[in-house]
Amino acid sequence: MHFSPTRLTTPLAAAALGAMALTGCGTDSEEAAADGTLQVAAAFYPLEFVASRVGGDRVEVTTLTGPGTEPHDIELTVAQTALVGEADLVLYQDSMQPIVGDAVEQTADGATLEVEEVIDFIPFAEEHDHAEDEHAEDEHAEEEEEEEEEHDHDHGDEDPHFWLDPARMATVAEAVASELGDIDPDHAEEYDANAAALVEELDELDAAYSEGLANCERDVVVVSHDAFGYLGDRYGLDIHGIAGLSPDAEPGPADIAELQELIDAEGVTTVFSETLVSPATAETLAQDAGVGTDVLDPLEGLSDETADEDYLSIMRSNLASLQEANGCQ
Repeated sequence: MHFSPTRLTTPLAAAALGAMALTGCGTDSEEAAADGTLQVAAAFYPLEFVASRVGGDRVEVTTLTGPGTEPHDIELTVAQTALVGEADLVLYQDSMQPIVGDAVEQTADGATLEVEEVIDFIPFAEEHDHAEDEHAEDEHAEEEEEEEEEHDHDHGDEDPHFWLDPARMATVAEAVASELGDIDPDHAEEYDANAAALVEELDELDAAYSEGLANCERDVVVVSHDAFGYLGDRYGLDIHGIAGLSPDAEPGPADIAELQELIDAEGVTTVFSETLVSPATAETLAQDAGVGTDVLDPLEGLSDETADEDYLSIMRSNLASLQEANGCQ
């Protein structure tokens, strides 16, 4: 994995390093060592969820992406950058949040786990890319496509939203247990047991999806942005995003027209918006197409509405929404 140190601004990095120098190795870390609690920095919610479940009472997990915040475009504060340097373990995903990868490279003194090192990623589906030949006929559309490519550039050619596949989440859980066991070998068996319990729940979730989506009237799903490729890949859904991999990307007129035709041809009943970003585009498409709307949560973070839920409960809510929209038996 290669990182670009220029993505973390020099003043921020310098300030963070200065703060760390003033505090030595970090008071919080020293207190954690004294009471046996490990400090874990998790880049965004799915990683926070895994770390909390696997670490249990023996870890204190701090997420770098706060509730209600869209994780694709976060900016780290000086305190957060210092936390990355002081944590016993940092969990992150460079393709999702390259600025965190830069902070890890420049400041991290403890153990780190880049999830791309332990799981396989799938390519961003070519059929969901916006057709270049259509945009070539319209100069304005070409500019929109270039802007979208810039938004999606940091993701490279792979879809970063791995956590929507419960099997890949299980792999991460086992990797986190291994890292925590290396840091704290006296309690390695406890971390392994916690991971095994979580993996069992994830296996049950996987089975619920496989059974719940096995007999449906349709398999086409229209969503706000292309965050659900892993869900489609694992459970045989044909996912079409209004925007690209980044929820900030704006679709062009040709994209909207193509989706309207798809909705009509496939009998799609629902256009899904999501949490953390505006539902306006999805709602407009649904209104123009004469179909309903619902929410499909990409689980990039918790919102005010989902603050009392967790990864497992939200994934089951997503399943129920998909079953209703696609006429599943």
